[in-house]
Amino acid sequence: MKLLGHKIELLTGLLLHDVTMAGLQELRFPEEKPLLRGQDAAELENSDTFLLAVDTDWKEHDIETPYGLLHVVIRGSPKGNRPAILTYHDVGLNHKLCFNTFFNFEDMQEITKHFVVCHVDAPGQQVGASQFPQGYQFPSMEQLAAMLPSVVQHFGFKYVIGIGVGAGAYVLAKFALIFPDLVEGLVLMNIDPNGKGWIDWAATKLSGLTSTLPDTVLSHLFSQVRGCYPTSSARIGNVVNQANLQLFWNMYNSRRDLDINRPGTVPNAKTLRCPVMLVVGDNAPAEDGVVECNSKLDPSTTTFLKMADSGGLPQVTQPGKLTEAFKYFLQGMGYIAYLKDRRLSGGAVPSASMTRLARSRTASLTSASSVDGSRPQACTHSESSEGLGQVNHTMEVSC
Repeated sequence: MKLLGHKIELLTGLLLHDVTMAGLQELRFPEEKPLLRGQDAAELENSDTFLLAVDTDWKEHDIETPYGLLHVVIRGSPKGNRPAILTYHDVGLNHKLCFNTFFNFEDMQEITKHFVVCHVDAPGQQVGASQFPQGYQFPSMEQLAAMLPSVVQHFGFKYVIGIGVGAGAYVLAKFALIFPDLVEGLVLMNIDPNGKGWIDWAATKLSGLTSTLPDTVLSHLFSQVRGCYPTSSARIGNVVNQANLQLFWNMYNSRRDLDINRPGTVPNAKTLRCPVMLVVGDNAPAEDGVVECNSKLDPSTTTFLKMADSGGLPQVTQPGKLTEAFKYFLQGMGYIAYLKDRRLSGGAVPSASMTRLARSRTASLTSASSVDGSRPQACTHSESSEGLGQVNHTMEVSC
């Protein structure tokens, strides 16, 4: 049985590599682990684990932006022209609740030790945040995106690879649309590119009258409401200031359409210019939105990853599979030329070669970003695929 497990893991890695190299359209993988009923809520219930950091070298900063202070934690320092990994959490969470499980995963740490990692908390959502005064105007989703160049400039990043979930994915996508030369790539989980119509707005208002805010947020985060989530609701209530959360929730629900279209479908279509990996769990609340977002992006630079048995938070319930996909996403852009899988080798993972595989170009950044410099162009195919013609990176993987 142990030998069979090793064979399955080996086959999984080889198949995903083939998809990345050859652009196959659909492939199904063995499940990493089953998602038991209530597991996604149970993960949040055990959020004390999320709040414990493996590393002690994270540094906290409060950064002044045109729309107020942003709380940011960072590990590492900029490494040449290499991008920083910048994350943005979903509504109802903060960077610890949303990303600690994923970034503390051993194989993910092997990847991120080669990058500076920057976690951004939306205003007032960090642990221990003071309540905003009465009458405080929470930034719009566009303004949240416009706050990020201040972070980039503060730390001297040339550009970033963004990882966002839900509301955070929307903010990062908007950031990439406004400041495309600051974004090298995007991993967008549970993104909904659509604004809310009147029916959705009315339903949200009605839900607010019949449910508590934590329960309403949980129905947004998870595949379905299983009971009342008493403990998980308490976790959200204890970790995130409720008044501040209400402001963020209201602003997210008043968002406008992301206003993107696949190139060639409409005149002067706007789209994300960088490589994008879209991720969603099967039967997650955001599944329809992610599918629609995929239909509006350039298929030659977009990967669609649908994860089986992952619930509403793939980065929490399936960190191993998401790490594997992220590794191949980075390889597709020309990073991590070689990274041996610890699970297949049975030994330590050797250091990764982080050289670029593609040409460089000079980027003239927008005046609003106030950041100058050059960046290498993202590589959209591997070296071994040269001469084979255009590689279509759009794929659907159920893993």
